[in-house]
Amino acid sequence: MGEICAVWACARAGNRPISRVMTELAHLPLDALTLPDSARPKMPPIPRATEQHRRNGRQLAAIHRHYLMEMSRVAAVLDRIAAGDAPPEDLAAIILSTDMRRNLEAAGTICGHQCQVLTIHHNIEEFSMFPELEQQGNDALTALVAQLRKEHKVVHELLIRLEAAARTLIDAPTDANFETAHATFRQLRAVVISHFGYEEQEIAEAIGYYLNGI
Repeated sequence: MGEICAVWACARAGNRPISRVMTELAHLPLDALTLPDSARPKMPPIPRATEQHRRNGRQLAAIHRHYLMEMSRVAAVLDRIAAGDAPPEDLAAIILSTDMRRNLEAAGTICGHQCQVLTIHHNIEEFSMFPELEQQGNDALTALVAQLRKEHKVVHELLIRLEAAARTLIDAPTDANFETAHATFRQLRAVVISHFGYEEQEIAEAIGYYLNGI
């Protein structure tokens, strides 16, 4: 779980802009940034994998649960701001007030931090875990990793848009800018939930078998 500690250290250190590599995704409307199930290959069972391998591979799901919990907390804050309501008691660490301008600025800050948190996880997989799996000589696994890389591009595009929307909201905390950030976060969350679920279902056994866990 050292990865999670690194994520939070980065988030506390402050935001750095997420790099933009222009692709066709940049020109798509927000609601077109989705992950169709029909494009997803399946990973067949690995014959020599044991239950211990599968348990080791499920470490990925534990890490994902942490990110999804944090996204749920951010969603709760944004929904409360949208409703003009106070934050629930378990979110008291995120200071919101009766001043809507301050609340909108807070929304921009937590959205920006969420971008940095997810980008760290994204990059660990891209530059560490995925290359190791691609070197195993398993054609089905290679195809699966290729699909996960494609899905990361969609996640990355949404992170870029959310970070831009967050910065705009901090600079100009208006209702319109809040709605842009809120809508972008909702789309990102839906995509991340779908991506994490697919990744856990298809790749956990391979992580345990080839990498002995994370």
